[in-house]
Amino acid sequence: MKKCILLVILGIMSWGTSVYAEGRGASEKSIRIAVEFTTHSSCAHIANQKGWYKEEGLDVTSYENYITGMALAAALSRGDVDAAYICLIPAINARANANVPIKIVAGIHKYGYGFVVDPDTVKNIEDIEKKEIRIGCAREGSPVDMLLHKMLEKYHLDKEQILKKVQRMTPPKLLLALKTGQLDAAFICEQFPSMAEELGLEVLLTAEDLWLNMEGSVLVVREELLDKHPDIVEKLVRVTERATQFINEHPEEAAEIVSEGLRTAGKKMFSDRSIGEASKLTITAAPILRSLTTRLVNTTALDPREVQKAIDVCVELVYLKESFRAESFIDLRFLK
Repeated sequence: MKKCILLVILGIMSWGTSVYAEGRGASEKSIRIAVEFTTHSSCAHIANQKGWYKEEGLDVTSYENYITGMALAAALSRGDVDAAYICLIPAINARANANVPIKIVAGIHKYGYGFVVDPDTVKNIEDIEKKEIRIGCAREGSPVDMLLHKMLEKYHLDKEQILKKVQRMTPPKLLLALKTGQLDAAFICEQFPSMAEELGLEVLLTAEDLWLNMEGSVLVVREELLDKHPDIVEKLVRVTERATQFINEHPEEAAEIVSEGLRTAGKKMFSDRSIGEASKLTITAAPILRSLTTRLVNTTALDPREVQKAIDVCVELVYLKESFRAESFIDLRFLK
């Protein structure tokens, strides 16, 4: 079982979907940025749309969207990316399992995940033990899989029986399956739980209900960039702090910018046959605003103890072969 899970995690390193490629770094100081196709990376979407990277003098030669943090981790492992706005758990997996030389230089947000249900079939958490209830989640090694395990433990549910029937899908496919009645419940990353509410579905639990102070996503850079060009990393952190402050001070405008950016990225992503029918999902500003203001705590502050806690849970769930010290994975010198 342990070997199987580790192989699954390492296997995803060969899968990734990206858009917005604008060329590869021709100059020594050019950088390639990658983000997740979620509100988790809202600060990056805003900085990109407003031209703040360029304003800081950063030569960004590509800005790519990935359908999941695990797909983004694959790009990191291939060396396709210099800096990434990525969920913490996939970043940990990339560092520990694929030996990707990356370090966390800033936080992005806390929380950002929800357990979505069809209220007509799932009235309470205990209902998911029923044989007929169909459940979805992202792959093993993902933040939502970790939260699914925490939920089963907290409510003393039959873990073995429930995990047997979990269907593994990408976030857009999970939402589409809920929308079309193919699933009754699913653990999904934001913005999809907020979008689900627009469809009459219900968010029964959030990450905050299961893991207080959970670190959601982080800004990571390759160690080579950090060692050779700390000035670039400092500028990246400064832009990230600026965009994060903008979200908190101007949430409505931020929601408009992020929803437009996600729609543009989605049009290209959803043309991929692997995503298929997910093109029917529409991203509007209303659920994005709710996601930014009620489901995420947007902050660049980072608590190394929370990173260590996440590493230790990854070991418990056999996502990792062995634990390591969070301090070796973090460099917060540029945070104000």
